[in-house]
Amino acid sequence: MIDFSKMGGLVPAIIQDATTKNVLMLGFMNEEAYRKTLDTKHVTFWSRTRNCLWTKGETSGNYLNLVDIKNDCDNDTLLVKVHPVGPTCHTGTDTCWGETNTENPLLFLSELQNFIDKRHQEMPEGSYTTKLFKDGINKMAQKLGEEALETVIEATNGTSEHLVYEASDMLYHLIVLLTSKGLRIEDVAEELHKRHDPNWDKQRREAKAKGEMK
Repeated sequence: MIDFSKMGGLVPAIIQDATTKNVLMLGFMNEEAYRKTLDTKHVTFWSRTRNCLWTKGETSGNYLNLVDIKNDCDNDTLLVKVHPVGPTCHTGTDTCWGETNTENPLLFLSELQNFIDKRHQEMPEGSYTTKLFKDGINKMAQKLGEEALETVIEATNGTSEHLVYEASDMLYHLIVLLTSKGLRIEDVAEELHKRHDPNWDKQRREAKAKGEMK
C-alpha cells in the first residue's frame, strides 16, 4: 500500500531503464498519476511547478513505457522500470544527469543464461541448444573442449576478430554445460568475485588445513 500522506499526497518515483539498469530521472506521483501510469502504461507524474498531471512524452514523443513498478520498504518511494523512447531529459540527454544510457554488454550474459534456461525447460524441436541438451553431458563437454581448442588456436595464430568469435562460441557452450548441471554463469561470476578478495588464497589454505576442503 503506497503511503501518499507523508509528502502531502506525493511520492518520489525513481525511473530506471529496465534493460540497461541506469537511473534516468526522478519525478513525483500522486495517486492519480500512479493510476494513470498503470492504466496507460506511459509513466505519468504530478508536476509541482504546473500543478497538474503530465505524461512524459506527451508533447515530445519521448515516452517512458512502463515495465514494472515497485514500492519500497517504507511504502513511500517508487522504483519504476521503463523502456524509454528517445532521450529522457528535456535538455535532450539520455538521463537527467547528462549520462549516456548505454547497456553494459556483460548484462547480456544473464539474459543469455535465462534464454538457455528456457530452452532447457521447454526443449523445443529444431533448436541447436535443445540438441546439445539431448546429446548428453559427455558430448556437451567434448563440444566445449573443441571450442576451447579453437579459441586457443586463434589466440596463438589468428586474428582478434576470430578470437572473439571463437571465445563467444566457447562461452556459449560453457553456459549450456553449466545449465545442464543445474548451475548458472552467475555461479562462476560469484566464484571469481570470492577470489578477488586479497585474503581468498589464505582462507582457502586455512580451510584445507582444517579438512574442510579435499
